[in-house]
Amino acid sequence: MKQQFPIITLLVLALYSCSPQNTPEPNQEPEPTPQDTATSADPSTHRDIAYLFDLKAVPQITLTLTESDWNTYLSNYDKWEDNSLYVPAAFEFTKEGTTYKRDSVGLRPRGNTTRRRPESSSGEMHRNGAPFHRAHFGIRFTEYTTGERFFGMDRIILKWNSTDPSYVREAFCYDLFHRFGVWSAPYASFCRLTIYIKGDSKPVYMGVYTMIENPRKGWLDANYHAGNIPDKDGNLWKAGYGADLSSADRSKMGLQDDYGKRYPYNLKSNKSNLSFAQTELCGFISGMTPLKSGSAELQAWLEQHMDVDLFLRAYAVNVMVGMWDDYWKNMNNYYFYFDSNHRFYFIPFDYDNALGSAQEAFGNPGTDNMLSWGSLNGDRILMRKVMSISAFKEQYKSYIKQLAASPDLMEPAAASARIAELQALIRDYVANDTGEDNNLQDRPAPWSSCPYYRLLTGGAGDGKSAESNFFKTKATAINW
Repeated sequence: MKQQFPIITLLVLALYSCSPQNTPEPNQEPEPTPQDTATSADPSTHRDIAYLFDLKAVPQITLTLTESDWNTYLSNYDKWEDNSLYVPAAFEFTKEGTTYKRDSVGLRPRGNTTRRRPESSSGEMHRNGAPFHRAHFGIRFTEYTTGERFFGMDRIILKWNSTDPSYVREAFCYDLFHRFGVWSAPYASFCRLTIYIKGDSKPVYMGVYTMIENPRKGWLDANYHAGNIPDKDGNLWKAGYGADLSSADRSKMGLQDDYGKRYPYNLKSNKSNLSFAQTELCGFISGMTPLKSGSAELQAWLEQHMDVDLFLRAYAVNVMVGMWDDYWKNMNNYYFYFDSNHRFYFIPFDYDNALGSAQEAFGNPGTDNMLSWGSLNGDRILMRKVMSISAFKEQYKSYIKQLAASPDLMEPAAASARIAELQALIRDYVANDTGEDNNLQDRPAPWSSCPYYRLLTGGAGDGKSAESNFFKTKATAINW
């Protein structure tokens, strides 16, 4: 039967055909070609994920700043707590006796509700011996240079374990995504972080941090060359709170500025062509919305316009690790990419609130029904449409069973053993000069509404009334 498209879809497709091709942003760094990296004298320009994000090592990262630049960082924070302004820092990465250096990288604050000032209190400038606080940082290797990435990364995130006394939830989750073939997920591992302000009597050891890939140009370049995406010139978006993929409202789609202005959908590539990117995103939402749930027409449309298997695999992992601060439950915390054929790829992001940390308003992450994890109403159109297709729903269910049964994935005894291995790796480096988070603990976030979930001990339960092993609880919750 010939597929019929609604009028609004035809209009959007017409806009696609007549819109100019995406053009590079002014002053955009040139993309290194495989030949460029292959002939570089510096081995750290090669993309080597196994070396950089190595879950069997805890490399040392040292950031060195002048007092003036560090005071600028503190002053910027006091003026605009949500700022994304960079200051220059020297960067050193030491692993297994080998040190790689960058003379000048960009350093900025990161975080939403957990964003912190890393020294003293508001209004105070730096002084030798002042108290430091654990805080999240963003590093951009190309902020002050042209195209000089670090092991293929143009940006990384250094994240303190503000909501995770176990220290290992986020690293475990990102590793699980890749074990299960979710190639779009960022990579993550551990590092030891030291900050030195020139002229001080000694550096400040900040402790163990989670080092996370920040999906930007390095992500696009790597996945293009790996054959996961057909090009690297499409539109990459970061989705924050309110990104429901249901409302084709262009006012929610914009460009984050350096002073904290955000949109539910923040365009991260091709920023000079925002209008085209808005049209494309609106077309994706408007194209699927009128198609009948469960229909062959809808199934064909979804298969044409998105990587369905990637989405199903990512969501099986997402729900099995109990991530509630996500697209399905909370309209939050993910990226997505449209290639030049307007095909959608889902990118999971931000997993510190997983594996048993809970908020009462979002239910119980261990026992909630995994087939109706979040809303299936009109406020989550993409999930509603995907789950309405019987073949997709059955595949999602089979993926959850695979995760629960495989020792390489989330079989309870094996998953607990991997948690123990990760903690053993970092245990000797956790105590730090800030005096904060100096011990590893097997419990969820201190504010969790399910305070008794554990990753190493306990049996199946609900995490509320008695010690309950999260992995065993999730396996028991599969009842189909």
